[in-house]
Amino acid sequence: MDSSLAFGRDDDVQTVRGQELRLSGQKEPRLLSLIECSGEFMLGVLANPDAVVSSPVPQLSIPINSHFQIVRQAEEALFIDLPLKTCIRICVRGEKAPELVLELQDDERSQSFFSQVKRAKQQGEPVSLSLSSLTLTQIKVMDPIVPAPIMSSPHKVSAPVPPIPPQRGIHKGFSHLNLSISADRQDTALSLATDFGFEDNFNHSLKVEEKKNQQNRSASSVQAKDAAFVTTAVDRPTSWNDSPTTNSMRNAMFSTQAGQREYLIKHRLGKKEKEYVDIKDFRLFTGTWNVNGQSPDSCLDPWLCCNQEPPDVYALGFQELDLSTEAFFYLDSSKEQLWVEAVERSLHPKAKYKRVRTIRLVGMMLVVYVNKVHKNHIKEVAAEQVGTGIMGKMGNKGGVAVRFVFHNTSFCFVNSHLAAHVEDFERRNQDYKDICARMSFHLLDHPPLTIVKHDVVIWVGDLNYRLFVYDAAEVKQLISHNQLRKLQEYDQLNIQRQTRQAFTDFIEGEINFMPTYKYDAKTDRWDSSGKCRVPAWCDRILWRGSDVKQLHYRSHMELKTSDHKPVSSLFSVGVKVVNEARHKKVFEEIVRMMDRMENEFLPSLSLTHREFTFKDVKFRQLQRERFVISNDGQVPCHFAFIPKLNDSQYCKNWLHAEPSEGFLEPNETLEIFLDVYVSKDSVTLLNSGEDAIEDILVLHLDRGKDYFITISGNYLPSCFGTSLETLCRMKKPIREIPITKLIDLGEDSYTEKEKSKMSFLMVDSAGMEDKPLKIPKEVWLLVNHLFTKSCQQEDLFQTPGLQEELQSIIDCLDTSIPDSIPGCNHSVAEALLIFLEALPEPVVCYELYQRSLDCSHDRRLCKQLISQLPRAHRNVFRYLMAFLKELLKYAHNNNLTASLIATLFASLLIRPPPKMVGRQTPQDRQRAVVFIMGFLMGGDDE
Repeated sequence: MDSSLAFGRDDDVQTVRGQELRLSGQKEPRLLSLIECSGEFMLGVLANPDAVVSSPVPQLSIPINSHFQIVRQAEEALFIDLPLKTCIRICVRGEKAPELVLELQDDERSQSFFSQVKRAKQQGEPVSLSLSSLTLTQIKVMDPIVPAPIMSSPHKVSAPVPPIPPQRGIHKGFSHLNLSISADRQDTALSLATDFGFEDNFNHSLKVEEKKNQQNRSASSVQAKDAAFVTTAVDRPTSWNDSPTTNSMRNAMFSTQAGQREYLIKHRLGKKEKEYVDIKDFRLFTGTWNVNGQSPDSCLDPWLCCNQEPPDVYALGFQELDLSTEAFFYLDSSKEQLWVEAVERSLHPKAKYKRVRTIRLVGMMLVVYVNKVHKNHIKEVAAEQVGTGIMGKMGNKGGVAVRFVFHNTSFCFVNSHLAAHVEDFERRNQDYKDICARMSFHLLDHPPLTIVKHDVVIWVGDLNYRLFVYDAAEVKQLISHNQLRKLQEYDQLNIQRQTRQAFTDFIEGEINFMPTYKYDAKTDRWDSSGKCRVPAWCDRILWRGSDVKQLHYRSHMELKTSDHKPVSSLFSVGVKVVNEARHKKVFEEIVRMMDRMENEFLPSLSLTHREFTFKDVKFRQLQRERFVISNDGQVPCHFAFIPKLNDSQYCKNWLHAEPSEGFLEPNETLEIFLDVYVSKDSVTLLNSGEDAIEDILVLHLDRGKDYFITISGNYLPSCFGTSLETLCRMKKPIREIPITKLIDLGEDSYTEKEKSKMSFLMVDSAGMEDKPLKIPKEVWLLVNHLFTKSCQQEDLFQTPGLQEELQSIIDCLDTSIPDSIPGCNHSVAEALLIFLEALPEPVVCYELYQRSLDCSHDRRLCKQLISQLPRAHRNVFRYLMAFLKELLKYAHNNNLTASLIATLFASLLIRPPPKMVGRQTPQDRQRAVVFIMGFLMGGDDE
């Protein structure tokens, strides 16, 4: 039995990536043949040798046995009317052979050939095949899979739907096609599908395809309640209040060619939205209140129902919702529900409201409601949080945010609680910048969205900016004479905005109300405590965006629960509402233009630079380079940085490109930033020389070629991220030690045990050169500074350090043995925590992690476990415990508690092994806290 089928095209294309092979075209005939050999059937593929580039595959023979499959190749998506020139695209998988994507003419010969393949399969072990509908479309040349990054490879235009980048979660690199089938060709395709037994899948696919075609053809395809930017083929979640999508879900959108096409259409529609949107005004009520850890004790109507007409949207921010230690470390708060219920009892009675989203981080909570008549016009809801407390993580300070699209306008509401204390305005500026830089929303059909990438941003919160007037009596006198405008000349927030240090692009309305901080709780009296706080406008509401008008900005003195007064602002916002008829017209014009251009032109980019060198890279010190890409082709193009072969990420941990993907119109340019930042996750490999500042980025252009960007540089080792054993053997600063010597030190054994008490021993005498230090000099320098200078420092380990000072401390420890550590006490305290967090092996070694949890209830067993630690680890643990116990003697001044210290240091000293991080339970964390608490509360013999 021998049957052959030639398949031909105008051009030859063959690329190989891993074990995947895609073939099409003919300059010389290329054959599929069914071969019988010793009673077994083989599918033979004769490849044209001239087309073999990456891997010589002159001929393939695939056994037709239990492993042989014709693999699914079609999927539902966005469908556009196309003139048809039919062909069949299928994927064949066999035993010990690469997958083949075959493209054949849809004719009787093809049907006959695959009927014979089916019969050959049935003569062996019968196994059900898995083929979805064979789809027919206009195709010029089959899209090759992107080759491994060895050379640039321009791609031919293949179909009006652009191909997908290979990294988007596609099995074996093959795309799910999204193609159109005309009614008069359905019978042909159905006969071939029926021959292989796929009637159900095929009929389902036809129904989906017809449904999608109708969506794009008919005027009824754009429903007012669902239209944001474009008629989508990918169904949105049934609940508009679903959880925010993740990066992987967003990437999944690109796993179909239609997903890319949909995104491009949406991008073009966004550019032309003025042609199909009308502006309609809606009322937004925003509020902020620092409730000082109190529970609601009165009706909130004076705050939330202060206007006669009901608002369309409520966005309410709370701070210091819960001041307990448990809430400080991310655990649940019972007060969240109490305040939510109090709010919902006081929403405007003239309307019914639906909660859009609630998000809380420690004491910060943001809750958003929408009038139920508008709920179907709210979509793409997401919420995020950023902690800016100690180590840039702890949620005692930071921000929470909720974003969504209302009709065709994107909104972002931010609620923040910034650093306290009169003199710490620079920390407040730093908190603001951190929130802006780190707050990022991940949605299905968008690249990551930052705060400023929204049409309207409203920022509420206890921003904690005070007055540059330190005499409370003077301030109170000005207030009593209603000289508020004069007093605002000393307002820190106004000054920081004027000097462009923070909230530069935000607007604040005129303040005509008295300062909202600080009052005696339950009264309207100014603070009468011993500290006698100077009154200040800590609680503020600012905004940015067009078509925003502030109608009211006021405080609410009637509410006396807290030492702050609530503040509210009512806005009238012009929202972009889609005109359905005009939207349909613009949509169809874009589709026709894309069809025409995609079949006539190839995308192309030009780059200003392709090689970058980063000199003297340091731990936690950002370096940034930039280059510009330009679309020098005649069609819009989608670009993305893609992983190299066998990689899961497009770059190493210390490197980041922003933006990492996007669209460019013809002649449009875009600036791309390359950031190198060595964090705790990458510092150890760089310190040891196992990694280097070297990488190659692959910038992939859909339907175009790949561009390769070379990253190089040198790294300066740091004591941060270096093991305790290695540091104990270093008598000099780490920068003075050659990398080869560092590697040798890291390989030294650290199992020696000793029983001497913790003390710092600097060995300089002859004959003692090889004896290691009892503890790393860096630990001693940090702890000794804190012990001698900051035992009575208010809010130690609770107030973050300044980033510039932290970098100075790291550089100082890496390059010298200083007499004193630079920076304020808070910066030195945070440097110690960062040092402990960056250790490649925590103080309580990974191998003893589970034992430490199991014995946490028994102090005797805990002490026994510590005695079994390696020498350096044991000494550091005992040294730290002695220091922390000393700090607790001054708790009345530094505001520290044993519970707070134990919770903070347990997370650093007793870390789970990397493979167990995701499985750590709240109970595990609590047991680690109990372990540390036993040493803090024990006697001096500990």
